[in-house]
Amino acid sequence: MLSEDKLVTAQDVADALSMSVETIWRYTREKRIPYLEIGHRQYRYPKQAVLAALTKNSMSVCEEQIKYGAQRGFTYGDYAKLPDEPGFQYEVIAGVLIREPTPSYIHQRVSRRLQRVLEDYWAEKDPGGEVFAAPLDVWLSEGTIVQPDLFYLPSSRPPQHMPVDSLPELVVEILAPSTIRKDRVTKLSCYQVAEIPHYWIVDPNDGVIEAYELRDGHYVSMVRAFQGTFVHPSFPGLSFDIEVLFA
Repeated sequence: MLSEDKLVTAQDVADALSMSVETIWRYTREKRIPYLEIGHRQYRYPKQAVLAALTKNSMSVCEEQIKYGAQRGFTYGDYAKLPDEPGFQYEVIAGVLIREPTPSYIHQRVSRRLQRVLEDYWAEKDPGGEVFAAPLDVWLSEGTIVQPDLFYLPSSRPPQHMPVDSLPELVVEILAPSTIRKDRVTKLSCYQVAEIPHYWIVDPNDGVIEAYELRDGHYVSMVRAFQGTFVHPSFPGLSFDIEVLFA
């Protein structure tokens, strides 16, 4: 049982009441239970006060029916109300809420190394451009809010608002076991529809980089490299050792 004299997390409340954490989040968004906001989208709950709120006026406890990857109609407004929960990150693609585990250290290592390469390259080619890393929300439409692992905004399209609504020139996704289908199919499609000129898929497990370029509304494979030096015909002067990236 939970201690009755301390604030607890949404997961603690859910476990104690045999409910799903999604239900606790829904009640939080609807302000049906008491909570304290300790940071941006970070909440803690007084257990006894929550129990009292749930039993007041015979309030029925109904499980939230969110099914990640299935429920449609999610908007940025809904997304912005989601509490932060350790261990997970969220995106909305075509109105579907997607929850994934936070990245591994291998994922982050490759991301950091590639970000340095890209920053050095555009420091020479486009000093006013910027390379950003997740977590940072990118707004592609009301029903599509993504957090690319890396993306480049040219100086001609600087970020103006939050979430970022400037169109990236390049988006990079780094595969993880839980994101393979999303990155290869779902996100490829949504970036193609948004007309992002360049999309790279980086696979740390197999040590492969796949670079796609938008041609006549569709992505065309330009480079698939797994050893030696990565070069790309559309980015003259950009080169780096693939094995060093994945080492």
